[in-house]
Amino acid sequence: MADTATTASAAAAAAASAANASTDAPPFQLGKPRFQQTSFYGRFRHFLDIIDPRTLFVTERRLREAVQLLEDYKHGTLRPGVTNEQLWSAQKIKQAILHPDTNEKIFMPFRMSGYIPFGTPIVVGLLLPNQTLASTVFWQWLNQSHNACVNYANRNATKPSPASKFIQGYLGAVISAVSIAVGLNVLVQKANKFTPATRLLVQRFVPFPAVASANVCNVVLMRYGELEEGIDVLDGDGNLVGSSKIAARHALLETALTRVALPMPILVLPPAIMSMLEKTALLQARPRLLLPVQSLVCLAAFGLALPLAISLFPQMSEGPALPWSRDTPPHPSPQPKG
Repeated sequence: MADTATTASAAAAAAASAANASTDAPPFQLGKPRFQQTSFYGRFRHFLDIIDPRTLFVTERRLREAVQLLEDYKHGTLRPGVTNEQLWSAQKIKQAILHPDTNEKIFMPFRMSGYIPFGTPIVVGLLLPNQTLASTVFWQWLNQSHNACVNYANRNATKPSPASKFIQGYLGAVISAVSIAVGLNVLVQKANKFTPATRLLVQRFVPFPAVASANVCNVVLMRYGELEEGIDVLDGDGNLVGSSKIAARHALLETALTRVALPMPILVLPPAIMSMLEKTALLQARPRLLLPVQSLVCLAAFGLALPLAISLFPQMSEGPALPWSRDTPPHPSPQPKG
């Protein structure tokens, strides 16, 4: 009987070990990323987790269970048998839904996991052909408004910023986006050398320079103070050792580049792809399919571009002697997600 019990116990232990091994999950670290942030691939995997739209469907009960599991881990009261995979999953759920500073639920359309589902209709609107002046202004305004709400909902609440700074960045982005989009459309309309087909094709690419310029304008207006004050500099152990204006310039440049790179595939690839698909027999025979097909193309481009763009640079950049912190924009805007 003792041998049987020993065998059963060993089998159970082996099964538990196999279950843990099969998940291939790294050892859990509370508050730390699951994937290495030193490589582009690690950052890409990390941001795929952050923007995972499946977390939008997490129930209130599942959220409470995830939060409680992390609390148990923090206080050393974790029940036996909890795997690393379960802990990583719980942390993913909590970080996707609750603000890290206030622990309050973020409104669903303004979560990072909701950026693609709720932002894609705006992208489709930005890329609609034959837009009027009113529709151009509306979609650019809506895009910048969505980006502003996402940025505000995910702001750093430990260092409150005056509302005037957010308003300034928002107005600057809206004005620059609308003025550039309208101006380019007017120039294209007045270009006599363009055939109607060429004019329509060129107009489809107008949203990109408008959105990219608005993104850069937003970054400069929101963070220009860092150029004068500097940003925090940390040592190898994460201890604050001072501030650096050089680090601030470096961070601002990387952020601006990210905001320019993000809308590029979102607002350039779909028009190029649609210009080819529209010539197919299927879409010419069924023009009603144009909008659904364009929506799918935009969704695919958005889903790929967002994690790629925000993975370009690590959140912690190393200088010659000391690493300095850099805040990756919580929501680069695809502008459209700026």
